Amino acid sequence: MTDLRVGLIGYGAAGAFFHAPLITATPGLRLSAVVTGNPGRAAEVREKYGVPAVGDASELWDSSDLIVIASPNRTHVPLAAEALKAGLPVVVDKPLAATAEEARGLVRLARDRDLMLTVFQNRRWDGDFLTIRRLLSAGELGTVTRLESRFDRWRPTPKGGWREVGGADEVGGLLYDLGSHLVDQALRLLGPVTEVYAELDVRRPGVTADDDAFVALTHASGARSHLWAGALTPRLGPRFRVLGSRAGYVKYGLDVQEERLRAGLGPDSPGFGEEPQDRWGTLGTDDDNRPVPTEPGAYREFYGAVTASLREGAPPPVDPEEVVGCLTVLEAARRSATERLVVSLS
Repeated sequence: MTDLRVGLIGYGAAGAFFHAPLITATPGLRLSAVVTGNPGRAAEVREKYGVPAVGDASELWDSSDLIVIASPNRTHVPLAAEALKAGLPVVVDKPLAATAEEARGLVRLARDRDLMLTVFQNRRWDGDFLTIRRLLSAGELGTVTRLESRFDRWRPTPKGGWREVGGADEVGGLLYDLGSHLVDQALRLLGPVTEVYAELDVRRPGVTADDDAFVALTHASGARSHLWAGALTPRLGPRFRVLGSRAGYVKYGLDVQEERLRAGLGPDSPGFGEEPQDRWGTLGTDDDNRPVPTEPGAYREFYGAVTASLREGAPPPVDPEEVVGCLTVLEAARRSATERLVVSLS
């Protein structure tokens, strides 16, 4: 069977470190062209993947079977809409859109044209997240009352660029960047949300988009999620602390897949998603706990599921309707921080 030709729009960090390597490592997919206006990145695309680098997304419509959008956030909606109108299925990097309403419009467009639309919420395939799902399924935590989840970094010197200095029209800042993952994971683990409270701040000189975010969610089950994302965090807290009626799970350190992709390790390398034992989390109480092997991270499964969706009609790896729900929470968090109130979603 002929490989599906994948046109990738954008070759910044997301395109270069995540999408291009994962597409290339997925049987049934073939990276066929990359859109980038940067001469250095274009040269890298040609040298590393042996495919053309083109200057405009419209050059992909007649030569692709699948479009992957990894361009700046403000371009996600117009590019996805254009690709869908050209009759092409689409993968969009998170966030899908700036608002839930914009996302609903894309979902309707994809449904009307019977085309796959999915979102690269790759942190659903982090090893620590998969481990928590396993523990919940096995009942080892009991009834979960609180989820604490962090994506904190120590970056006192800003990198610059639209993520840090762009206005609202750029959909920048940590709430929509790392917060897209934090909220998505919380919804997947603990279900629908009834109330949202948030604090958003700008801590570093020269930065205009939020670089310090805290979001508190009350779930319909009564459980609560406390979520942090910060760029000015000199002492890092646990990546996860999950508290239940029987036991708690505490995990430090990030999933290993991103650091290995950034180091140039291929996602099809042996042991790619496996975490060393000294980074495992622990399960139990302060008086009685044990290390818990971390599930292997599995980013490759995302594009494997994309292929199955296009070839076999299987569900997409991420239902875009779920992403609409995530964006609803993110919008409520923005409103909560701006107006200094608790936003009800019930």
